[in-house]
Amino acid sequence: MTTDELTTDGSGARVEHEPEVSRYTLWQDGEPVGLADYRIEGEELRFTHTEVDPARRDHGLASILVEGALDDVRTRTDFTVVAECPFVAEWIDSHAEYQDLLSRGR
Repeated sequence: MTTDELTTDGSGARVEHEPEVSRYTLWQDGEPVGLADYRIEGEELRFTHTEVDPARRDHGLASILVEGALDDVRTRTDFTVVAECPFVAEWIDSHAEYQDLLSRGR
């Protein structure tokens, strides 16, 4: 399986892209602690589900995951992002600098 390490931050968390399974995975302390699933439909990348280990919630890890995934989409693709996952939609709504991803290519 091919993975691309995307980001590492001060918390020791890193985001990896696993294109073969259409997923971004968040790792911390050598363990997977979160995921963001997506599917591609035409020119759209649709985030369908985001999840963080319940024992590690409330530490900003989901935000690290979504930001890393969106940065990768912006850098590596021309896809328009569709936020089917409520967390991704809410995150983009509160981060104006990512809202252009919702309309690019349209």
